[in-house]
Amino acid sequence: MLTQVLHPEGYHGRSWYRGFFEGWYLKLVDAAGEHALAVIPGISLDRDRDQAHCFVQVLDGRRGTATYHRFPLDVLTARRDTFDVRIGANRFGLTGMTLDLDGSGSRIVGEVQFRGVQPWPVTLLSSGAMGPFAYMPWMECYHGVVSFDHALEGTLAIDGRPIVWDGGRGYMEKDWGRSFPHAWVWMQSNHFGSAGTSLMASVAIIPWLGSAFRGFMVGLWHQGRLLRWATYTGARIEHLAVQDDVVSLRILGGWGNTRGLGLELVAQRATSAPLLGPRRGAMSERVSETLSAIITLRLTQAGDPHDVLYEDKGVHAGLEAVGELLRLVS
Repeated sequence: MLTQVLHPEGYHGRSWYRGFFEGWYLKLVDAAGEHALAVIPGISLDRDRDQAHCFVQVLDGRRGTATYHRFPLDVLTARRDTFDVRIGANRFGLTGMTLDLDGSGSRIVGEVQFRGVQPWPVTLLSSGAMGPFAYMPWMECYHGVVSFDHALEGTLAIDGRPIVWDGGRGYMEKDWGRSFPHAWVWMQSNHFGSAGTSLMASVAIIPWLGSAFRGFMVGLWHQGRLLRWATYTGARIEHLAVQDDVVSLRILGGWGNTRGLGLELVAQRATSAPLLGPRRGAMSERVSETLSAIITLRLTQAGDPHDVLYEDKGVHAGLEAVGELLRLVS
């Protein structure tokens, strides 16, 4: 248990038999911003054992297409104490990934290296993005940020067309548990005007001991330090709205290094593509995601919109708004 808490990036599935999922999310944007991919290796332990499998999903953010590559469970190997996952000839880890995918109407082969990964810090008292909730064994879904930002180097050939990733930027996170929430908003960008700045924000309906609450976690990596607003830090949501073209969020810090700091986020929605998400371990949910959103970010003192400490715009942003959204925003 402690190894899994202190290493959210590692594999958590060995103690599960049915009704479990785990997936790592690797986002890549090339130096020119012409290509954006999300590569998602994972495992689905369906309650129907005959349907259990591992997989690699690939979202092409510019073409607006997604492919799902399915593999038998016995080709999966993974470590618990670090991010090191192999699915057949495909390998994923903290230093890079190797792809050899053929099927679902797409052929992807090549290798990309990662340089200078920056994870959400993990301590005994605050295990990464989940904070103390990482110790709660009844959570429906757990989340980790494997790298806020890192450099890319290498080449992938997609359907015979080589794409060079040298000078591009990457981001990595992961989820595991039984199911995605019934409703959530998620946004992410590490392409701001200030180099090295990265944002991840998530708001969701969290089941809790027979009831539910609206929980959230926001991490802003800026100028070499992490600012975090979360349910477990006493921060609060002052505004959340999901409209056809815009998702907006305003939060005010509780204790810790965001005490008295407000954060305003406005994400412009864009054309999305469908991914598969988990429900009781089975990859049966439709999740629409874009990699072309634009996030306007404003950091303020004491929530005063006129006392702006930092303002920027993030492009090539990932954005999801899924499920019972009326329940989420109310």
